[in-house]
Amino acid sequence: IMLAGLSIAREREQGTFDQLLVTPLAPVEILIGKALPPMLIGLVQSTLLLLISLFWFEIPFAGSFLTLYLTLFLFILSSTGIGLCVSAVARSMQQVLVYLFVLLLPLALLSGIATPVANMPRILQILTYIDPLRFAVEAVRRVYLEGAVAADLIGDYIPLLLIAAFTLPLAMRLFRSRAI
Repeated sequence: IMLAGLSIAREREQGTFDQLLVTPLAPVEILIGKALPPMLIGLVQSTLLLLISLFWFEIPFAGSFLTLYLTLFLFILSSTGIGLCVSAVARSMQQVLVYLFVLLLPLALLSGIATPVANMPRILQILTYIDPLRFAVEAVRRVYLEGAVAADLIGDYIPLLLIAAFTLPLAMRLFRSRAI
C-alpha cells in the first residue's frame, strides 16, 4: 500500500507528473505502470518471507504454491488499488504518509492478526469486510497450514476481487480528475 501510495505523489512533488501527462500514454497506462512495481516488490517480499518460514523456522507447508501465490496476487492487487487511491488524493508525499499511517493501523487491527475477528464487537466485524488484509490472512493461513485449495478459498477471493474492482477504477477516476 505504501509503495503504491507514494508513486503518484512523488511524481507530483518532483514535478515530473506534468511530464507524464504530456506523454502519448493514456492515464490508464500510466496507472498500470505505477501499479506494477509495488506489486512485483510485494511478491518478492512475500517470497522472502515464505523462504524464511520454510527454511529458517522450518514451518511445514501443507498447501499448493500456486494457490498461495494466487492469494498473494489478489491481496497485493487490492492493496495496490488502495495505495493508488490515496496517492491520487494526496498532494505530497507527506500527506500520503499521514493518510497511510492513519489507514494502516486500523487495517492491521481489523485484520484478525492481533484479535480474532469472531471476538470483535459486531460493528467491528462488519468493518472488517472492507479490509483486504482480513481475507489475505485467513486465506494464507488456510493454504499454508491446512492445505486449502483455491476452490476452498472462494469466500476470501471474492472480497479481494471486489475491493480491487472498486479501488482500481476509483484510483483511475481520481487520477483523471486530478490530471485535468
